[in-house]
Amino acid sequence: MKMFFTSAAACALIAGAAHAEQHEMDREGWPESFTVGTASQGGTYFAYGSGWANLVADELGISGGGEVTGGPMQNMALVHTGDAAFGMTTMGPAAESLAGENPIAPGLEMTNACAMFPMYQTPFSVTALSSSGIESIDDIPEGARIGFGPAGSTSDTYFPRMMDTLGVEYERRNGGWSDLGGQLQDGLLDVIAFAAGVPVPAVSQLEVQTDVNIIEFTEEEQQQILDNFPVSEFEIPASTYTTLEEPARSVSMWNFAIANCDLPESFVNAVVDVVMSDNERMVNIHRAAQSTVPENWDKNTVLPWHPGAARWFEENAGADIPDDMIHGN
Repeated sequence: MKMFFTSAAACALIAGAAHAEQHEMDREGWPESFTVGTASQGGTYFAYGSGWANLVADELGISGGGEVTGGPMQNMALVHTGDAAFGMTTMGPAAESLAGENPIAPGLEMTNACAMFPMYQTPFSVTALSSSGIESIDDIPEGARIGFGPAGSTSDTYFPRMMDTLGVEYERRNGGWSDLGGQLQDGLLDVIAFAAGVPVPAVSQLEVQTDVNIIEFTEEEQQQILDNFPVSEFEIPASTYTTLEEPARSVSMWNFAIANCDLPESFVNAVVDVVMSDNERMVNIHRAAQSTVPENWDKNTVLPWHPGAARWFEENAGADIPDDMIHGN
């Protein structure tokens, strides 16, 4: 019996050593640290992105974290050039960047930013102070000061065009979500037009401090936007904010995490595994991560997949990704 346990222990040691050696082999070419391009503080990108960056850093034993950026357009540029290993973007800005229409570098086709995993949908929503009397899009007065988020963000790229389509005349303001929330509260803005995963931290903060109106689109307004922009129907659940008594009609655009296409396949595969294999951990980071589930891989119809990410979804989610949608094929 003693010989049996000794032999079993020896086998376990050999197996453990082999596993450790395999683990080391898998790490060939891995960076010593990484950053995730997010967006401004007070927005969902920053909270969500910093959260998964820290989770991956802890799980893989690598130094990493979120970085404040101008949002999806800048993240596409940073990841394309390799200045950031990872980032987060929205399908609209991703398509524009691939086509060479990113305002940060006009004419540069940003084809070295690859899809990594689905995050969540970004609803477009409008918030005003209750004291303003603004309860609908029609109520927004001519020349209203509207905060559209950081310059170059998804919100700043699409919401002004949406407002134009709906016939709203406004004064355009930019800034981080937290700053804009403060300006709304101080009466320096009339409205904030948010494009961010819900709940938007800045709106949740405003609700605690003052009375706000979360303004939904009418059916006609929603249809006008659906007809003119790369978005889909969405309802902001009533449980999202204490202010909402029933779901609010909206539209949304999908967000994906992106990786520099030159990163080692094994590294990206390991990162995707950390994020996608335990949804509960992600939801603890941000409630928007309820949509960060494997079956949403098919919401990417724009970006080439990183080979390491594609392999994870093929092996774990039964994904059928066309060869021409995988980078390097």
